Amino acid sequence: MADVITYRQAVAEGIAREMRRDPAVVCLGEDIGAAGGVFKTTAGLYEEFGAGRVWDTPISEQAIVGAAMGAAMTGMRPVAEIMFSDFLACCWDYLANEIPKVRYMTGGQVTVPLVVRTANGGGLGFGAQHSQATENWALTVPGLKIAAPATPADVIGMMAAAIRSDDPVVFFEHKGLFAGKGPPAPPDHVVELGHAAVVREGDDVTLVALASMVPVALSAAERLAEEGIDVEVVDLRCLVPLDVMTVLGSLAKTSRLVVVEENPYQGGWGGTLVSIVADEGFGLLDAPVRRVAAACVPLPFADVLEREVVPTVDKVAATVRDLSAY
Repeated sequence: MADVITYRQAVAEGIAREMRRDPAVVCLGEDIGAAGGVFKTTAGLYEEFGAGRVWDTPISEQAIVGAAMGAAMTGMRPVAEIMFSDFLACCWDYLANEIPKVRYMTGGQVTVPLVVRTANGGGLGFGAQHSQATENWALTVPGLKIAAPATPADVIGMMAAAIRSDDPVVFFEHKGLFAGKGPPAPPDHVVELGHAAVVREGDDVTLVALASMVPVALSAAERLAEEGIDVEVVDLRCLVPLDVMTVLGSLAKTSRLVVVEENPYQGGWGGTLVSIVADEGFGLLDAPVRRVAAACVPLPFADVLEREVVPTVDKVAATVRDLSAY
């Protein structure tokens, strides 16, 4: 086994492991076959599993997700790719009105065990219509699970859990992490959805992050350690199920909370998390809760402007520094 694996390789490996394990697993999406995906996240799947299980589709998000829904309702476990998460808007009726409601409306007689995986977030200068972090869109829809891994091993482990889930999962793969490397996942690696990870222990401030903001948070924590501020970093990994207990457990130690998210501040998932903390963990807090989030503007194309909009190590470090002095 290789010493390291890239995040994009982990996507293909995670899907391949489940396709080998379960013949009901199929993939569909634009250019995911012989082309290996526009981000090369399905490389090798067509060669191993053939056209019978890896389906190239027309450029129609409605067709992709609609076909996946029908396949899932009739015994398959489809993994559908929407090339950019911004384009979830094109199939929003299926994702918001149909897929998450079938199990409830049939009294559990019909399940929709599908995964909609998509490339999410900014950092690569793709502009306003291809750079959004949209996990907060899915968070507004009851009945969807939401996964957003930050490391290659978590990609593989969470992909396994997502594909095996009898409920629909929206699986956000971050474009800015595709080239990142990490330890490979062991055989049969499964990371149950809804379990956050404490990726750096500390005593002074709890810093909660998701996906691409996890390495940002870790970098800020290392910088602050040089100043004598000991930051605990929690990688949420999932928004639904949401592991509030790990966050509250960390707060019991630090008594201070900063949430960093790539979503816009307005309607971001961090607002939901801090409201739960205020409701269930108010007595643990010794200071106000702080949120570091993207500005409420369309994502600029220019790198220097994009950095002004999204959270950065400097912004996170400044917020934690101020809170630690409260």
